[in-house]
Amino acid sequence: MLDKMSENLKEATKFIEQGHVRVGPEVVKDPAFLVTRSLEDFVTWVDGSAIRKHVMEYNEMRDDFDML
Repeated sequence: MLDKMSENLKEATKFIEQGHVRVGPEVVKDPAFLVTRSLEDFVTWVDGSAIRKHVMEYNEMRDDFDML
């Protein structure tokens, strides 16, 4: 939510449990995972995530090569 990846906590929890979020190279599926300050900048969508695809299309940043 801090990075505007979801609108509310319930939605954020669902994204995490479904495996759409990674911290650094590690996919996080536990909503209780503690993200330290040093890792805050590395929270992002998983490369093959459908959510990432929709966000990139909305922001007109989608490249077909990135989605392979």
